[in-house]
Amino acid sequence: MDWLRVGAFVLLIFYHVGFSFTPWGYQTPTRGVVAWAEIPLLGLSAWRLALLFAISGYASAALLRKDADSRAFLKSRILRLGIPLLFGLTVVVPPQPYMGLVNSGYDHGYGYFLLHDAFKFHKVGYEVLPATMHMWFVIYLLVYTLVLCAGLMLLPEAWRAALRQGAERILSGPALLPVGIASIFLMRMLPYGWTDIHHLLQDRGAHLHYFGMFLFGFLLRGSQPMQAAIARQWKLALALAILGYAWVIGDTLLYPGNIPTPAAWQQPLSLAKSLQCWGAVLALFGIADRFWNFDSRWRPILVEAVFPIYIAHQTVMVFVSYGIRDMGLGALAEFLTLCAAVAGGSWLFYLIGREIGPLRPLIGLKRQRHRKPVEDKKPALASLG
Repeated sequence: MDWLRVGAFVLLIFYHVGFSFTPWGYQTPTRGVVAWAEIPLLGLSAWRLALLFAISGYASAALLRKDADSRAFLKSRILRLGIPLLFGLTVVVPPQPYMGLVNSGYDHGYGYFLLHDAFKFHKVGYEVLPATMHMWFVIYLLVYTLVLCAGLMLLPEAWRAALRQGAERILSGPALLPVGIASIFLMRMLPYGWTDIHHLLQDRGAHLHYFGMFLFGFLLRGSQPMQAAIARQWKLALALAILGYAWVIGDTLLYPGNIPTPAAWQQPLSLAKSLQCWGAVLALFGIADRFWNFDSRWRPILVEAVFPIYIAHQTVMVFVSYGIRDMGLGALAEFLTLCAAVAGGSWLFYLIGREIGPLRPLIGLKRQRHRKPVEDKKPALASLG
């Protein structure tokens, strides 16, 4: 599971870099839009966030078992997520909207921006402030953790056991695939519409989806029957994910960029994305269990680095993007430059932060550095998840 988590965040960097090469994101004037760039990104977009929330739920179950107490678990989660969240929102994120404003004609310095605009609830140009940017994921994860802990503390043990047994009975048999696909599809077809705009109070459909994936991962950590069901069905899940992705590619070729899919074809497209999402998540869990259940001397450092790299990566990308936008590099050179700069800059952020004691909690690390990794045949996830 650690390797799966590391891989998911590596893909996240490629996704965020590639996003600006599509019609959906910001394009530099020297290369414009790369027509085919949305095809590989659509191979990730249906399931990448669902996977991250499922992994986070799995991590939460592992940490809860380690803490052995809901209140201790809640306290540790608030500290390990809340402190980096505040640091990210106040220090790491503000340069991103500032650079966007400068690009659109904002003529104030960064100090003025921080004092007068960055933390006021208003809109300046195209930027809605205060900005959360990529830290929305940590906000949602913290809220889901609070809801989970409330349920663990308030619901009687008999109720919790019944809910777990009922969910396990459904998700450990032949219904694993159809129930998951149908649930995601119904969430996409909600009468009030599907929203995924990273706004805590407006993403009602997305909350059902992401919190559901979080709970699935939480249940999976302690359920041998569910793990066995995934081991049996992951190949079929992979085939369904590929089938769904094939439909998405066909839709994109017919209606590229920001051209909307006709209303008559929107439900089939949502079903295809549901197949792709649930199938890919189960397939990746199965593949990780089958092929990636091994240790390495690099695993502890990579797992520790994930959260700090996540905190830094998007701000590094924005700075580098504005720095190279007028250099005329062309699409391939610009993509490779961004990938190398984001990976290298984020890794440097982690390497520096881990060596400075007071900074460690701010970037999601434990205050004391462990010099010797602890061996574990089935390492539990930690930090962000």
